[in-house]
Amino acid sequence: MKRCPDKRLSDILCYDSSSALQASRWRWRSSKKKSTFKIMASLFFFFFIGISVRLKWSTKLAIHADRPRNATCPQHFRWIHEDLRPWRETGITREMVEGARRTAHFRLVIMDGRVYVEKYRGSIQTRDLFTMWGLLQLVRWYPGKLPDLELMFDCDDRPVVQSKDFLDPKAGPPPLFRYCSDESSLDIVFPDWSFWGWGEINIKPWRKVLEDIKEGNKRTKWKERVPFAYWKGNPHVDPSRRDLLKCNLTQHQNWDTLLYAQDWDKESKEGYKQSNLEDQCTHKYKIYIEGWAWSVSEKYILSCDSMTLYVKPRFFDFFVRGMLPLQHFWPINDGSKCSSLKFGVEWGNNHTNQAEAIGEEGSKYLQENVKMELVYDYMFHLLNEYSKLLKFRPSVPAGAVELRPETLIGAAEGLHKKFMEDSLETSPNKSEPCDLPPHDPTVLKEFQNKKLNALKQVEAWEKDYWENQRKGN
Repeated sequence: MKRCPDKRLSDILCYDSSSALQASRWRWRSSKKKSTFKIMASLFFFFFIGISVRLKWSTKLAIHADRPRNATCPQHFRWIHEDLRPWRETGITREMVEGARRTAHFRLVIMDGRVYVEKYRGSIQTRDLFTMWGLLQLVRWYPGKLPDLELMFDCDDRPVVQSKDFLDPKAGPPPLFRYCSDESSLDIVFPDWSFWGWGEINIKPWRKVLEDIKEGNKRTKWKERVPFAYWKGNPHVDPSRRDLLKCNLTQHQNWDTLLYAQDWDKESKEGYKQSNLEDQCTHKYKIYIEGWAWSVSEKYILSCDSMTLYVKPRFFDFFVRGMLPLQHFWPINDGSKCSSLKFGVEWGNNHTNQAEAIGEEGSKYLQENVKMELVYDYMFHLLNEYSKLLKFRPSVPAGAVELRPETLIGAAEGLHKKFMEDSLETSPNKSEPCDLPPHDPTVLKEFQNKKLNALKQVEAWEKDYWENQRKGN
């Protein structure tokens, strides 16, 4: 159980870090009397942490090498305009923001470059804490460049703001931020918590993961990899994943797949020795399939240089909308997974150069367009465009708490503490954000048509393949 030495932060920082694989509920505690010694020790501890963080901030300006300024942001940034479209004509009123409180886990306020949080309920594991941490790092990455704003954040999986409930252009849907959305929802998509680390299952912050996977890719070249489709994960979170397991290799049926159920309880007890992401880039093909909603595993799978067999999704995160079938991944029919996976592997094994290129392009997209600098740029532009729509002056609620990195690090334990330290932005970014392209429905339409044509092409190839199989050709 984590101690909460700072009364002001006890509402959001006291959590049970031992519940690694369950939805850890944050503890609401009242302060207790402490001895003079404990009070002095706590004051000294936080003073030391504060001084250390500030010294890093001022003395490690060279830690981030200058990166070339991007003339234009990557393709997926265009969807920022589309995600905010429901409020383009009406703007966002305080009443709309308050309407999002029904399911929100916390309200976040940025005022004069400082970050405040009013917490409403506990999230699954430490999603809320690391989302707050990520927003705090954004402010440190671009100090003084974020406008005053106020937003509501929901850390659960599935979107809840349904388009059908707000068909009237003046209906005023609540602007609610979350990690994914779908075509029938208006939730605003934001980078997920795991970009700063996922302590419960020992997944490091994204910068380190990208480096590790890049090294893992070098260890096993594509042509030397196992020519089967690989998947490892939790099959119990959704019927579609349970259906996937029917495609596993058996004595009676070979779908060219190797599928494994992940036992997180066992992995936790064994120290996650079999779950290193960089050690899983050993197959020519890797399968991505959603869980209860979009899956955090998506970015790790796509980074592996393997051709990703991407099972048709319902949900999308912030970056996948810039990726194309046949260029960055191979699409799989959700209604006939086994035969579709079989064809994808057969096609890849018969077109090795093209399959290798698709895997490399998908990995390259993640390495170049979803690197941490551009994750911050996406956050920066989304929040700036959002703030332009606000029709009220943001204010700090009476129950809100200011977030400071030294306080959060000081209150964390174990991997949560380590990942905060590893993902702490110790110096401002020297470069300007990439240039956000203007809203252009024509460009998005052309991109969508290109995507649709690629999907139709694969469907036609797959249909011809199985017809020829039936004919014995």
